[in-house]
Amino acid sequence: MASSSGTKGDGGRLPPSVSRKMTRMPSMMAELQYEEKLAADSELVPSSLASIAPILRVANEIEKDNPRVAYLCRFHAFEKAHKMDPTSSGRGVRQFKTYLLHRLEREEEETMPQLAKSDPKEMQLYYLKFYGENVKDGEHTKKPEEMAKIYQIATVLYDVLRTVVTDPKKIVDEIHEYAKEVERKREQYEHYNILPLYAVGVKPAIMKLPEIKAALNAIRNVDNLHMPRVHLTSDVPDNLTQERNKSVNDILDWLTSLFGFQKGNVANQREHLILLLANMDVRKRSNEDYTQLKSDTVKKLMDKVFKNYRSWCKYLRHESHLRFPQDFDRQQLELVYISLYLLIWGEASNIRFMPECICYIFHNMAHEVYGFLFGNVHPVTGGTYQTAALDEERFLRTVISPIYQVLRKEVKRNKGGMASHSTWRNYDDLNEYFWSPRCFRLGWPMDHSADFFIHSDEIVTANERPNQVTSGKRKPKTNFVEIRTFWHLYRSFDRMWIFFIMAFQAMVIIGWNSGSLLGLFDEDVFRSVLSIFITSAFLNFLQAALDIILSFNAWRSLKISQILRYILKFGVAAFWAVVLPIGYSSSVQNPTGLIKFFNSWARDWQDQSFYNYAVAIYLIPNILAALLFLLPPLRKSMERSNLRIVTLIMWWAQPKLYVGRGMHEDFLSLLRYTLFWIMLLISKLAFSYFVEILPLIQPTKIILDLHVDNYQWHEFFPNVTHNIGVVIAIWAPIVLVYFMDTQIWYAIFSTLFGGVQGAFSHLGEIRTLGMLRSRFESVPRAFSRTLDPLSNQDAKTYESEERKNIAKFSQVWNEFIYSMRKEDLINNRDRDLLLVPYSSGDVSVVQWPPFLLASKIPIALDMAKDFKRKDDEELFKKIKADDYMYSAVIECYETIKHIIIGLLEDEADRMIVKSICSEVEISIEQKNFLNEFRMGELPSLSNKLEKFLRILQQQLTENDDAAAHKSQIINILQDTIEIITKDVMVNGHDIFEKVYRHSQDGLNIKKEQRFEKINIGITHNKSWKEKIVRVFLLLTEKESAINVPTNLEARRRITFFANSLFMNMPYAPKICDMLSFSILTPYYKEDVLYSDEELNKENEDGISILFYLQKIYPDEWTNCIERLSENKDDEIKDEKEELRKWVSYRGQTLFRTVRGMMYHKMALRLQYFLEFSEDDAIFNGYRTWELSEDQQRAEALASLKFTYVVSCQVYGAQKKSSDARDQSCYTNILKLMITYPSLRVAYIDEREETVNGRPYKAYFSVLVKGGERLDEEIYRIKLPGPPTEIGEGKPENQNHAIIFTRGEALQTIDMNQDNYFEEAYKMRNVLEELTKHRRKERKPTILGLREHIFTGSVSSLAWFMSNQETSFVTIGQRVLATPLRVRFHYGHPDIFDRIFHITRGGISKASKIINLSEDIFAGFNSTLRGGYITHHEYIQVGKGRDVGMNQISAFEAKVSNGNGEQTLSRDVYRLGRRFDFYRMLSFYFTTVGFYFSSMVTVLIVYVFLYGRLYMVMSGLEGEILRSPSIHQSKALEEALATQSIFQLGLLLVLPMVMEIGLEKGFRSALGDFIIMQLQLASVFFTFQLGTKAHYYGRTILHGGSKYRATGRGFVVFHAKFADNYRLYSRSHFVKGLELLILLVLYEVYGESYRSSSLYLFVTWSMWFLVASWLFAPFIFNPSGFDWQKTVDDWTDWKRWMGNRGGIGIHPDKSWESWWDGEQEHLKCTNIIGRVLEIILALRFFIFQYGIVYHLDIAHRSKNILVYLLSWLVMVTALLVLKMVSMGRRRFGTDFQLMFRILKALLFLGFLSVMTVLFVVCGLTLSDVFAAFLAFLPTGWAILLIGQASRPMVKGLGFWESIKELARAYEYIMGLILFAPIAILSWFPFVSEFQTRLLFNQAFSRGLQISMIIAGRKDHTSTK
Repeated sequence: MASSSGTKGDGGRLPPSVSRKMTRMPSMMAELQYEEKLAADSELVPSSLASIAPILRVANEIEKDNPRVAYLCRFHAFEKAHKMDPTSSGRGVRQFKTYLLHRLEREEEETMPQLAKSDPKEMQLYYLKFYGENVKDGEHTKKPEEMAKIYQIATVLYDVLRTVVTDPKKIVDEIHEYAKEVERKREQYEHYNILPLYAVGVKPAIMKLPEIKAALNAIRNVDNLHMPRVHLTSDVPDNLTQERNKSVNDILDWLTSLFGFQKGNVANQREHLILLLANMDVRKRSNEDYTQLKSDTVKKLMDKVFKNYRSWCKYLRHESHLRFPQDFDRQQLELVYISLYLLIWGEASNIRFMPECICYIFHNMAHEVYGFLFGNVHPVTGGTYQTAALDEERFLRTVISPIYQVLRKEVKRNKGGMASHSTWRNYDDLNEYFWSPRCFRLGWPMDHSADFFIHSDEIVTANERPNQVTSGKRKPKTNFVEIRTFWHLYRSFDRMWIFFIMAFQAMVIIGWNSGSLLGLFDEDVFRSVLSIFITSAFLNFLQAALDIILSFNAWRSLKISQILRYILKFGVAAFWAVVLPIGYSSSVQNPTGLIKFFNSWARDWQDQSFYNYAVAIYLIPNILAALLFLLPPLRKSMERSNLRIVTLIMWWAQPKLYVGRGMHEDFLSLLRYTLFWIMLLISKLAFSYFVEILPLIQPTKIILDLHVDNYQWHEFFPNVTHNIGVVIAIWAPIVLVYFMDTQIWYAIFSTLFGGVQGAFSHLGEIRTLGMLRSRFESVPRAFSRTLDPLSNQDAKTYESEERKNIAKFSQVWNEFIYSMRKEDLINNRDRDLLLVPYSSGDVSVVQWPPFLLASKIPIALDMAKDFKRKDDEELFKKIKADDYMYSAVIECYETIKHIIIGLLEDEADRMIVKSICSEVEISIEQKNFLNEFRMGELPSLSNKLEKFLRILQQQLTENDDAAAHKSQIINILQDTIEIITKDVMVNGHDIFEKVYRHSQDGLNIKKEQRFEKINIGITHNKSWKEKIVRVFLLLTEKESAINVPTNLEARRRITFFANSLFMNMPYAPKICDMLSFSILTPYYKEDVLYSDEELNKENEDGISILFYLQKIYPDEWTNCIERLSENKDDEIKDEKEELRKWVSYRGQTLFRTVRGMMYHKMALRLQYFLEFSEDDAIFNGYRTWELSEDQQRAEALASLKFTYVVSCQVYGAQKKSSDARDQSCYTNILKLMITYPSLRVAYIDEREETVNGRPYKAYFSVLVKGGERLDEEIYRIKLPGPPTEIGEGKPENQNHAIIFTRGEALQTIDMNQDNYFEEAYKMRNVLEELTKHRRKERKPTILGLREHIFTGSVSSLAWFMSNQETSFVTIGQRVLATPLRVRFHYGHPDIFDRIFHITRGGISKASKIINLSEDIFAGFNSTLRGGYITHHEYIQVGKGRDVGMNQISAFEAKVSNGNGEQTLSRDVYRLGRRFDFYRMLSFYFTTVGFYFSSMVTVLIVYVFLYGRLYMVMSGLEGEILRSPSIHQSKALEEALATQSIFQLGLLLVLPMVMEIGLEKGFRSALGDFIIMQLQLASVFFTFQLGTKAHYYGRTILHGGSKYRATGRGFVVFHAKFADNYRLYSRSHFVKGLELLILLVLYEVYGESYRSSSLYLFVTWSMWFLVASWLFAPFIFNPSGFDWQKTVDDWTDWKRWMGNRGGIGIHPDKSWESWWDGEQEHLKCTNIIGRVLEIILALRFFIFQYGIVYHLDIAHRSKNILVYLLSWLVMVTALLVLKMVSMGRRRFGTDFQLMFRILKALLFLGFLSVMTVLFVVCGLTLSDVFAAFLAFLPTGWAILLIGQASRPMVKGLGFWESIKELARAYEYIMGLILFAPIAILSWFPFVSEFQTRLLFNQAFSRGLQISMIIAGRKDHTSTK
């Protein structure tokens, strides 16, 4: 091998004999894999050897040019790797070195020097050759990115050369000089992101922009900044100091020299700042060249960046450290402060989620900067003195890392979500530490022994630094404690609950005393109603108590004033809770009971009006609050004021907090939502009174007076009067309905308001192609008004501008159409029919797209042919009556004339044609056309022209036989002229004579020789091609193109785009004036691009994804085939690749998302063209634009305005992974970067580094872009630790990448989204919304955009989900934004005011578990910090949703978990308390209230049925119904009927119907609604109601929330029974079976005295709910009733049930593992949660108690012994089961015979006992079934109590028994569920019906679902 300095032997590499014996772990790579991917070996370098990757890249790069040099480079890399890790201890190092060694051994033999005989000489000659060819003159001819690569290669080659040439003296001097030159210039050519700041030579267009130059000059102004000097000893030469100062090129370098920021961070923020300044400066500025920023540019940026910091200083009453001495350059100092803030933010990592912590850091560092500049003078020299930071990680190490370590240690206390929120401090707790002046105790530099850094769970060990962490008490929560309890709902929304409870009490009192609302004016009734204030006092007391109890864990962090406020609030509430009842008792005449007791206290107060005075005083705070409510500006200014007197006044009203101050809306907004809620509340209360409360009053009075003593069970309290249990049973569900039905009223009112608002917003005005055709004429004008910044808005001059405006419109319209063709939504014919000509210069009329003009020419021809009169006017009047027909006729005539004249070469021939045309025009002018021309001959002329144009078209596409085509064209042209002159024209023969007369040489020319000289070449011009295609379409389209395009998605997009032009959107700014923006997409491990294998992999039914999509999108597949065949020899090189893309673009893949987002770049380029091009260029068309300089400038402006970053968190790991899927993801992401050069990928890189001889993992945020073949690293910023360990994955992924985004706006786009070209074109309009001042100088901080759900066509379930989601993102959010003003951020694709949010904590929150729904917390945060959120529907973004039942349920579970956590959060508490009353109602019912109402809806069923069970089993219901007074009044029946009122929940689909009606028409909406019901949508929504209720309730009670990956694939596979059972057993099946038993018991034991019709009327909805919960997963499961699959499912389920569990056994494999996992929530709950579980389980004992007294064997005995005997039976049964279980375990193997005897004895004993019971005791068969229903719930209760008491049960040794009991119950439940499925599977028609039910929508799109599901696939080729 090549020699080098002493490295060939032992030191250089391991001997081959040893290396070949090395073991190779499969985790890294196999040699074969590397052999196949030689070019990629540089990308698979172990992280600890990262520095050799560039060497291997260079080796791969020069491989083709000189294999020997490439080999030498690899050898150098191997040696370097061996030196770095001689023992191969790093992960994957041994395997990598082994691979490289084997490769080197092979290449040593295969490669030979090409330029010389020895390796050293070869290396030197190659270096010289490379330098001469590439480096020498490269900077003047090559782009900066090319030069960066060349300089990297040159640097590596020189390193290798020095290794190969062992003696430095043997290296040619010239090479040393070149190397120094390369080293000197290399920094100028580093890989850049957008701006190549230091590139020399050929500068990209972006660096020539004046705004960039001005910004660059501003930050490079370091003239007044004193350079920091290293304080050196005398023996160190001074030139080191000078060298240090040379590196300060700009303000950021200067700050780095002070504080030690990382190089990558500085480079990143330098570009960030330049782009911000450039974009802000260029706005509203003329295009002249300039080099200085506007005077106010930096100030504007400063104000935005530091608004939060200044507010923070003001809040803490600390002077801001943004100080500006008068004699200093203010702009320079402003830039210093901005740069400092950005550098801190850029390196802050996870601390970016703590904005006030960053404020604290900046506050101290700004003080240091000021001190350095204006103080700290050296006493001797008079110059400034400062010890400069010598390493670039100083800031990270000393400032960020300590805070990060606090975060990390706190997160460890979370125990992976198992610990209570109250036991650890999350991001909010730590950030809110900096809301108190106490934070200044940390000092600067920060004191690591301060209380902020203290942890109780860590003891300082000897080898740790003593100041790193100190032990002590656990730090308290800050300001708020997240405790798992439903009381949070009351605490956060107490005003709402108090209002509803008081209203309920008042209505009951009025109904009870008078029955009429007028009764309120009765003195006694009014006095009774006044008692509501006592209720209010008690409820306020409860609120004050909750404040103390729930915040107790934060008391140590609270100020004394806050604690005092809590105590005083409690004291005042307690005072009123005592005084008001006493006062009221003194005002009651003849008091009794409790009132009499209070009256004795108040006997001294004889004045009857005392209570009234007390109430008046009590209401004073409420009256003041109401006054302030009506004066929002006053309230806002008071809340935001820092005046101590105002703070003191506000102290009582609300605790002083940094956020949530002054969130009040302007008076008009307040009036809107107040009116909304007043109308809603009046409707709700009236309905509640007249329908829910009043009907129950009379029956209640009767029941209270009834005396019942004939109980049917043992009554423990027989002497209780008034049948109070019955009253509770009847009223409880109604009370719950009363509290829940506001949600339904909200649905109704939001539907009405949203519908009206949508109509006024012009939504749905163009919703069909017919509507589009009728209004298309006005579309270009609307386009010019909204989307063209240069259009003249003056109506008088519009006519002169019309052609230009239409030309501009046509550019955009045509690009839109081309984009749809490229996406295969339309075919070539549709494309041609939809295109608009760029220029209409050749014709005198507007050229509309052919789809508007189709069939107009044939109709006009028929009209002319059949026209019998000779009056021209009449014929032309008919033609002109249709504008499009007139346009078509004129255009067709003028275009054909132009084509024929253009083809002819001979002037005489042209004169003939011109003469014919002249005759036509003169005759029309003289109104003599019908006399001069024969209309009957026009059809034959039309046919001939068709043939003429068809051959011209063929000639365009088939170039192989030009001569034959030419002769055909000549013949047809001659025929055409002959028909015109001889048949059509009356005097046609005169034409030739005239021409001959005027021709000088006419005597020498024969007539037969006319029209044979033609110029075919002219037809190859692009505009000519378009003309020929267009006029051919006009002539040949016989049928109306009313159905063009046929594709539904294309129609939707065209109509939406056209409609949006008439909606209220801001005018488009000029491209220079538009806001710059970024898009950020978080990506983890989702699909990027489907592989060939995935495309063709068949599922169990033989169906591949490709086949499936071909059937769902048959038209798009046909269009794709047409496109591929058309471009086979041209653009499309790899058909397989195109097929992969075609499929991926129809899935939820990263490829689809990136393609959609990159339309923004296309749109910006087109906008530049339309704005800066001359008229001629615009009329020639965008696609003919070939000015390279303009294109470069367009690209530069697009880069200035738009950045797209995909945060591929694990891209680095995928690059090095040996897993095939990971490698595929890496390859496809790389492919995306290469395809889209402006795409950037950010990822978290993990590297092994060695410090003090010990390895540790270092983490980096890295930004890369696509190079020529591989990615190129741009920035690398070291992190203090693994960022994703601290918070939730997705927000952490966004946060690490947000530093690489640019611009003033940031759009968040998820991985399952899409975008469209026409929508991207409107982006600059929507960005203008951020600059629009709303009332009171407020600008929006988040712009909400609507989404189009593109997955609705996959199946009926996907359609339901699509409609539900569409209604939320349209009408739902429309109402939330206006009038309710409570829209938040619900995920993507909202647009953020980027600077506002990066200075206030980012675009999401990330605390573990509590911020599970991270997106909405960004909206909460924005609102709490004074933000303003709007919603806009003139622009849309595509969105994919879950499409399978299990996917959808997992998504609903995730959202419900998230809402459960929101309920506990401080954000919801603060918003609930600080919004005014009506806005608080809006907030509640549109966030957590919706989920709580869903839970209450389910709870109503339980309360109703358990109440009925009590009444039926006790015999009270029968006794009451048999009572004559009840029987005659029918009042109780009415009362029972009111229970069904909660089924108004079906009204929740109203918004869906309204939105479909608005956008598609109400007939379509009604049709869709009916079809949805026929496809069992109600079953689906009822099932999802159960999902919401279960997961929301369980989250609040026990926790256990987690991110649930739903998967985004195409779900057409059959889910096994066991899968469904695992997913829904606890959330639906158990509850469904419980309700089923309740309904059966209610029916069986109550039927003797109730009419069945009443029973069905009351319970039909509950039966429906039970059926939905038990069987929906099977109804919506593909092939759910296929017999073979049913058999397979049963076998699988039995196997799963029988498998034993254990450590490492997946829940999918064993019931035991799954059962253990299902109790996970009980492991992380507290003692209260366990007690609640036990209390809830006690309800199951009611069944046994009630049923045993109704058994025949009980002989109507009411003795308690009956119940006790039943327990004896229960215990006996359990003991027998235990004996069998133990016998099987102990004797089943060794004593088989004994075990059999035991079982036989038990069986005989059982038979004996049963015989005795039947014969002697009177047991009946019905008793057996009843006992089964009685004992089953009891056993289940025992099981639940055992699970809740797991530690105790395990200690007693009964856990195995509990487990066996649980297994038995699972078997029973499985059998009950499986039996109906098995029976239905017997009938083939059931399966067929289910298939139609599931896939009806897809059927309408051509899906042959029967073939798909049955697997009867046609295996013919798909191509």
